[in-house]
Amino acid sequence: MRYLLSLIALFTLTLTGCQSTLSTSSESSFDNLLDEIWQYEQNAQSGGRGVIAGSSLPNISPEFKAQRHAKLTAFIEQVNAFSDTELTEQQQISKAIQLYRLQNYVDEYQYHAHLMPITSEYGFHSSLLNLRYRFAFTQPSDFEQYLDTLEQIPEYMAQQIDYMRQGIALGKTQPQVVLDGFEESIATIIKADPMQSAFFAPFAQVSDAALIARAKHVILTSVNPAFQAFYDFMVEEYKPNAKVSIAAKDWPNGAEYYQNRVRYYTTLDLSAAAIHEIGLQEVARIRGQMQEVLDELNYVGSINDFIAFLRSDPQFYATSSKELIHTAMVMSKRMDALLPKLFEHLPRTPYGVAPVPDDIAPKYTTGRYVSPRNDQQPGYYWVNTYALDKRPLYALPALTLHEAVPGHHLQISLANEMQDLPNVRRSTYISAFGEGWGLYSEYLGVEVGFYQTPYEEFGRLSYEMWRACRLVVDTGMHMLGWTRQQALDYMLENTALSAHNVKTEIDRYISWPGQALAYKLGEILIKKWRVKAEETLGTDFDVRRFHTAVLKNGSLPLHKLEQQLEQFIADEQARLKQL
Repeated sequence: MRYLLSLIALFTLTLTGCQSTLSTSSESSFDNLLDEIWQYEQNAQSGGRGVIAGSSLPNISPEFKAQRHAKLTAFIEQVNAFSDTELTEQQQISKAIQLYRLQNYVDEYQYHAHLMPITSEYGFHSSLLNLRYRFAFTQPSDFEQYLDTLEQIPEYMAQQIDYMRQGIALGKTQPQVVLDGFEESIATIIKADPMQSAFFAPFAQVSDAALIARAKHVILTSVNPAFQAFYDFMVEEYKPNAKVSIAAKDWPNGAEYYQNRVRYYTTLDLSAAAIHEIGLQEVARIRGQMQEVLDELNYVGSINDFIAFLRSDPQFYATSSKELIHTAMVMSKRMDALLPKLFEHLPRTPYGVAPVPDDIAPKYTTGRYVSPRNDQQPGYYWVNTYALDKRPLYALPALTLHEAVPGHHLQISLANEMQDLPNVRRSTYISAFGEGWGLYSEYLGVEVGFYQTPYEEFGRLSYEMWRACRLVVDTGMHMLGWTRQQALDYMLENTALSAHNVKTEIDRYISWPGQALAYKLGEILIKKWRVKAEETLGTDFDVRRFHTAVLKNGSLPLHKLEQQLEQFIADEQARLKQL
């Protein structure tokens, strides 16, 4: 409301000098509004209870959710009240990102996303394992607040279970087929010996007997019973009553919801049919490049014969978790040394390489980047060491470039370190931009000679093919009538991913509609504008300056990225004329 009063006051000014005053005041009011929204979000994350940040689980009661929805809807109206002509270029970008973020909160509430708080590989129960990272554990009060938070788990999980029961009643559940073995991700958290519980980890070096006794008590009387109740619910109620269809269109308002998710994850207004066709074209193009690798190796046989060879030959697989992690570390460090060839600016934040935690590894994806939880921690490139015979070494270079550098770690860290940007800009992750950049980063390895063998190049192409296939199978399963087996067969035929990885991926797409579309569509747009820049600037094109233009504003909706890159080309032309 504060900004509305400012606007009313402004309009009472005399015409003389009004324009400059309006601009300056509006810019200040807009920045204040962004700060107000950010502070509201932070308070809402701690339950809106006015407690110490991070020391409370979110308030997910129906009443609070309804209040939050109304507040966020009002914020959208307030942000839209500022016309672009009143704002600077940077504020216009901030406006687009703030609206993107707020609209998603509103849409998820309206489409009842909270009734389905799990995917095939993750859920609210797994996220609770990260609670300890909210606390510094440098003084006794940190431990006490942590235990106070653990005591909130039964109420929190009971509310989640109640939402999932509502989902069953409405037909808003995950499909049965993707829940196979899901209960094991719950069971592994329950430990009869509280000292073996992941929740006890902060107390490993504590000598205070009373504090240790309380920790054991909380785990045995609050944490374990809550997880056991969720396990029983999953086995006895949820899985038996989950929907059979894998298609998002079969949820209530499912087709509309899927299109909404497409728009959110890609920031593009494309239909499922259009995306499906783009995918088919990309698959055909990449398959031709795969054949070129076979020709280089003088391989006699089809692409599918070659893929079968790659999947089965022991030379392409690590024999221990240690070997796989060590290989990923070496690759990461080798790419670190090549970054100056591609970038003018590098992040200060370091990153490490670590295995995916054992309790989530069986149903988890091949690898992932985990951002730092605070400024005293590094980022982490997670590598899945479960089922080593399904983690091919020829694909590890592309995975490393995507998840570590120059992919997610570099892009996300640079955005987080931009102190002059508002918090919403530094913290919002837009999948089409971030995942498009990650896939583009795999291609950058070609330019700096990172891929050392034809097998590694085929692994890169297989990863690109993997993302192209996503356009086909995600839209196919959710909107075009494809079966799960049809999607499995398509991925197995066209990528060199192991059967285990393909199953994990397909179930991920089923349970997380639309997200998988972001990678390829984002990469296509970045490459398109790079080609335009190269063609326009010719021999004066500087890839390092181009990458600065892509990354300098943090994560962007694709239409905003296009505007920035169009301006980059014009600015470069003007700069070169002055030389």
